Amino acid sequence: QVQLVESGGGLVQAGGSLRLSCAASGSILKINDMGWFRQAPGKQRELVAAISRDGSRNYKDSVKGRFTISRDNVKNMVYLQMNSLKSEDTAVYYCNAFILVLGTYAANDYWGQGTQVTVSS
Repeated sequence: QVQLVESGGGLVQAGGSLRLSCAASGSILKINDMGWFRQAPGKQRELVAAISRDGSRNYKDSVKGRFTISRDNVKNMVYLQMNSLKSEDTAVYYCNAFILVLGTYAANDYWGQGTQVTVSS
């Protein structure tokens, strides 16, 4: 019923920039919090940045000042602008959203399929 599709990953040199996009589609009534997580090989998935429906943001400490999360509530999209990328940012990045689906009464977590970000040093 609901799909999250990420785009924008790729290979970039250290110090470079990438912009990730995530589009939510389906029988969506309302999207609450949205966020980006990442998972590096051999590590647990971790929260990178999150944004509430009214625009409140929070970030993982190591990306503060370098990454910016934003969203478009009309288009049901969330973005992650990543600047000054470092090799330690290399991971698969996942879009996440807490979505209330039409015809239901409780919001649930949805995940995208992930997009690879590789930063070469």
